[in-house]
Amino acid sequence: MASLHTRVTDDVGRSIVDGTVPAGTILLSDEIERRQGVSRSVIREAIRVLGSMGLVESVKRVGIRVLPPESWNAYDPTIIRWRLLGPGKGEQLRSLTELRSAVEPMAAELAARHSAPAVSAELVAVAELMRSAGDSGDLSQFLELDIRFHTLVLHGSGNQMFAKLGEPIAAVLSGRTDLGLMPDRPHENTLQLHADVADAIAAGEPGAARVAMELIMRRTYAEVQPSWSRASGQ
Repeated sequence: MASLHTRVTDDVGRSIVDGTVPAGTILLSDEIERRQGVSRSVIREAIRVLGSMGLVESVKRVGIRVLPPESWNAYDPTIIRWRLLGPGKGEQLRSLTELRSAVEPMAAELAARHSAPAVSAELVAVAELMRSAGDSGDLSQFLELDIRFHTLVLHGSGNQMFAKLGEPIAAVLSGRTDLGLMPDRPHENTLQLHADVADAIAAGEPGAARVAMELIMRRTYAEVQPSWSRASGQ
């Protein structure tokens, strides 16, 4: 059952996000059921999930109305993944990279002030592992560690709203790798800057932590910006 409704959710959701099914379209459960070849209960669960994302709403005696992008949960990791796979890729990369550039330096500064010793110690350890994975060219392991590193910084900030950005940021980090937008080997400077952030947080140096994270974000912006310019035809 789970795999069936996941398949239907993915198929219908992607068609909405990529614009194949535009906002205002009325979908009928019977038609989706016939097209997908699944039971009504599977359709109901898929529509429930899509509704929770803000993609659709059920209208009594009308059907399932497709909602405009303004209604979507822009931070939902699944929507981010779908956008990265479709024509919205450029805009998605731009918006999340700009969000990271605004938030993560402040998160690093706050983490240097508030993070627990265990979090600081783990950050230092993860930064060391990132260097090993980067030096060996193990991009899969590097991605996993990179996600862990930035999630720790967000949680270590002590700001609950920053912490909630962990999943969207993980989604865009994964998307960069899936789209081939990461170098074959992480740059030495990038590896060192992650170590600098971790060391500054562990030492309780807010200014140094912020500066090092700002440099990471500037490098990220410079690496990703050409891809969204190409995607948007600039």
